[in-house]
Amino acid sequence: MPCRVGLVGFGSLGQYLFTSMVGAPELFTVCWIYNRSIDKVISFPGVAAAQVLTDLSAFPSRGEVDLIVEVCHPAVTREFGAALLRFANLFLGSPTALADAALEGALREAAAAHSLFVPSGALWGAGDIAKMGAAGTLSSLRITMKKHPSSLLLEGGQPKERLEAAVAAGVQGETVLYDGPVRELARVAPNNVNTMAAAAIAGANLGFDGVQACLISDPSLQAHIVVVEAEGRPGADGQRFSCRTERVNPAAPGAVTGSATYASFFSSLKLAAKALKGPGFHLI
Repeated sequence: MPCRVGLVGFGSLGQYLFTSMVGAPELFTVCWIYNRSIDKVISFPGVAAAQVLTDLSAFPSRGEVDLIVEVCHPAVTREFGAALLRFANLFLGSPTALADAALEGALREAAAAHSLFVPSGALWGAGDIAKMGAAGTLSSLRITMKKHPSSLLLEGGQPKERLEAAVAAGVQGETVLYDGPVRELARVAPNNVNTMAAAAIAGANLGFDGVQACLISDPSLQAHIVVVEAEGRPGADGQRFSCRTERVNPAAPGAVTGSATYASFFSSLKLAAKALKGPGFHLI
């Protein structure tokens, strides 16, 4: 039986997932779609009038679904996340919402009945990091993200000030906008650093305060670059495991999500639909 889905968010990623789910009817049935700008949903090819949900608070009236897919903004999760999760399994496409400790606690409580899936997205090696985090053997984890300035949607604070200053000055090289714990950056760059938030969930023994983030703007880029540096705890001989990966994801200037990340999201969505794992948080 296909997985019954409610889709929250219909930007470029939401549209991609909708089209992909429609193309896999043996796996998915899209029951309803919500987007703040509802005209974007109504005018999209293949969307039936019966699928359009104009008021997200009315989602229970549409009947049971197996999985609710959020791919819009953490603000929606702050307002509706716990209610959505108490109703059905939730695929959280904006894990930067979890940087709010109170919200994370509320969602963990709501996840006593259903699964909350956090997609790995652009986080290469997420499964390996999660294993080390669960075992408590992860000593340090640092995620560096480099993007074109026009791809950064910053909501305030020093990172936004540094970005605006660099753009105004016409800086052609790299500008470090932020270097510190993931938690604070996730609050001011909720659309750009979901990969870092996924790393904070994967590296569970370090979390949002222990996993380190570095955000860099570079106007020469036509890709999103993600560098992951992980180290294990030293052994009795003082030696320790270490791994460094660099992921180069083609992306036109202005693109918030790199092209390869779309396919990664849909792969995670298929895994979530096939293997609902029961209560709790699950990196997938």
